[in-house]
Amino acid sequence: TRSPFDHNGTMQNEMCLATQQLSKQLLAYEKQNFALGKGDEEVISTLHYFSKVVDELNILHSELAKQLADTMVLPIIQFREKDLTEVSTLKDLFGLASNEHDLSMAKYSRLPKRRENEKLKTEVVKEVANARRKQHLSSLQYYCALNALQYRKRIAMMEPMLGYTQGQINFFKKGAEMFSKRMDSFLSSVSNMVQSIQGELDAEADAMRVSQQDLLSVNESVYTPDSDVTSPAINRNLIQKAGYLNLRNKTGLVTTTWDRLYFFTQGGNLMCQPRGAVAGGLIQDLDNCSVMAVDCEDRRYCFQITTPTGKLGITLQAESKKEYEEWICAINNISRQIYLTDNPEAVAIKLNQTALQAVTPITSFGKKHESLRPSQNVKNMELESDKIIPKELSTKPDCTELIAPGTPIQFDMVLPATEFLDQNRGGRRTNPFGESEDSKNDEEDSLLQQMFVVRFLGSMAVQSDDTNEVIYEAMRQVLAARAIHNIFRTTESHLMVTTKSLRLIDPQTQVTRTTFELASVTQFAAHQDNKRLIGFVVRVTESLGEESMSANIFESNTEGEKICYAISLGKEIIEAQKDPEALAQLMMSMPLTNDGKFKLLNDQSEEDGAIPEETGEESEA
Repeated sequence: TRSPFDHNGTMQNEMCLATQQLSKQLLAYEKQNFALGKGDEEVISTLHYFSKVVDELNILHSELAKQLADTMVLPIIQFREKDLTEVSTLKDLFGLASNEHDLSMAKYSRLPKRRENEKLKTEVVKEVANARRKQHLSSLQYYCALNALQYRKRIAMMEPMLGYTQGQINFFKKGAEMFSKRMDSFLSSVSNMVQSIQGELDAEADAMRVSQQDLLSVNESVYTPDSDVTSPAINRNLIQKAGYLNLRNKTGLVTTTWDRLYFFTQGGNLMCQPRGAVAGGLIQDLDNCSVMAVDCEDRRYCFQITTPTGKLGITLQAESKKEYEEWICAINNISRQIYLTDNPEAVAIKLNQTALQAVTPITSFGKKHESLRPSQNVKNMELESDKIIPKELSTKPDCTELIAPGTPIQFDMVLPATEFLDQNRGGRRTNPFGESEDSKNDEEDSLLQQMFVVRFLGSMAVQSDDTNEVIYEAMRQVLAARAIHNIFRTTESHLMVTTKSLRLIDPQTQVTRTTFELASVTQFAAHQDNKRLIGFVVRVTESLGEESMSANIFESNTEGEKICYAISLGKEIIEAQKDPEALAQLMMSMPLTNDGKFKLLNDQSEEDGAIPEETGEESEA
């Protein structure tokens, strides 16, 4: 049998080996990856010093089982079984509260917009508020436990070592001979450090308790979705945005689902991060895209992002009017690539300040004739603008010579197909496509037929057509007015360019919405920076013999220069038709279609957005 001495010797050897292993583990602490690493630099340097101390104390080990159990093992067990278990439990409770909140938000998002049930809406809104309160409270408890853990885990490593080292020194009589007063000073500083951390923990816990008490006393409107629907405080200068949105997904030919996901912008990209994901993924490139409000499945606050090529992108739903308008404004700002400038915030503010100087838009077609007669209405508009809108503050000295201050802007000058048909039901009969035989014959006789997909942005009366600057100024005022008045809807048309006229055609019914004689187009140009913007000035003679000029602004799927080239070619053909020899030379120098019509160079209908008349295809936009 083994004697107590042998047993004691074995324990001594095991203790020595354990102490050596402990020294290695102390050095390995800095390699551990903690999500919350506040104050770890001090802990690592202190543990390094402790490692040296343990190596020196290794020769003095004996039976210290009781001291070790009380001063080292017990705090570690408490940290593992109490503190870590508490954090894990609070995390599960927070997850349950989040799931309940998602379910209540799903009910709220499905509330109908047209046929509202006030009782059901009140119940769902109250359920959302209660779920948010519960989620907020559980999250605060969970975050409080996490904040406490970053202090406790530091104490859990340092307090056992402090007790272990002090026990060793006090237990052995030779401890005083081996260690100098510097060691006593070090242990005292570590003890003060632990007490300081404990004090920070207590202060943090008190602050979190005060926050929880404040939470319980807040008004219910804080958790009520869309509580400020009447007058939300909207920030239109955002160049980045983050928050939860509902994403529409097609699950079949006619079925769809809406998933509530976390979205955020990063540069010119729209990112999406599902719950539980480590990072977000790209879902939409926002550069040069367009965004507009849409009606979708009887849901509130829906908007759609369209790619620069005109292809429909994603459909999203915000939870409130404020979020809805801020997301649209932020995407509009990002699509203009403001984020690439040196000071994007200042550029966004300046852009919106310019928009504040824009005139109040006229959105009724009934006021079209008023807007086309600035000489009769400018004076009245200026009188009204003293109370409604600020006068135009232009950086260029000749802006007022191009466009009169206070000139109204129209956003629906183009007649919808239904209104066109209504106007033509009386009198002579029209064919099902709204085209007269004369217009068909004109097209057949025309040497140029080129079609482009465009979206009407606005038109306004101008005072001069001597320079392209009038088109650029009209573009600026139309875009600024759309931004300040949140007008995102546009009417898509097919722009047919012939040697006779410019015709806007409804893409679905092929009804001609309006026609501009090519000879009356006096100026046309594309935007210098945004090449998809195109505008032209039309000079017409009124019934009383007076001439009026108006600028019409469009956005195209192709480059605006191609539309300008088509218009220029049409005018050149008109001039060449006066001289048969000049026309023959022009036809020899230009490519022609099989039926003898002029063909634009590099004509690719699907890629460039131009639609040849022979195919009659429509844009996906």
